[in-house]
Amino acid sequence: MGFTIGSSRGIRDIRSSSRRRGRSSECTAVAEFTGLWGWDVVPGARAAAGACSCGHSDCRAPGAHPLDFAPEVPAGATLDEVTGAWAEFPGASVMLPVGRAFDVIEVAEPAGRRALVRLERMGLPLGPVTATPEGRAHFFVAPGAAAELPELLYRMGWDDPTSLDLRGLGPGTHITAPPSDRGGLGPVHWLRPPALDSATKPPAARLLLGTLAYVAHRSRA
Repeated sequence: MGFTIGSSRGIRDIRSSSRRRGRSSECTAVAEFTGLWGWDVVPGARAAAGACSCGHSDCRAPGAHPLDFAPEVPAGATLDEVTGAWAEFPGASVMLPVGRAFDVIEVAEPAGRRALVRLERMGLPLGPVTATPEGRAHFFVAPGAAAELPELLYRMGWDDPTSLDLRGLGPGTHITAPPSDRGGLGPVHWLRPPALDSATKPPAARLLLGTLAYVAHRSRA
């Protein structure tokens, strides 16, 4: 099955093919991520009753980390390739490596929801945004944001980023992607799903950061 990255036809082809063949929602999601948005994907662990599927009794992040023995599914993989790869790790969660196609700005979900409304009203460019069952919101931004975040906040007058409950996630970190469960606490879901105009080119962090920092500060106050 062929499709063009970022095309609406590609989205329809993936979803209709998945329904016809009875593939899991994870396979459908992974194929969209790799084939349409150009994201690498990693099979991740699941958790049940506090135990992690990685098999380590002393796991520090049950159900919230990549499986270290599972290879990545690279950007560009098709639905058939994804199905074959996921068949090797049935039940795996869907995880995205951060720091390649995007970095992430993380804030508390209530602050993230309020900031998202403000940003949309202002007409600012926005990338995807997820919400986790732990109550965190993840804003996808251009790569490099995590390293630049302290300096950007300082220039905006925020001397102590930790006081905002706001942080950047960059290379070496992974996030759980919808529709997967995280840590046995429930599924991750989209506050703003990927779109053709933003998923492959997420916005620069500086365009969102002023609003995110202000709302995060007001929320904590």
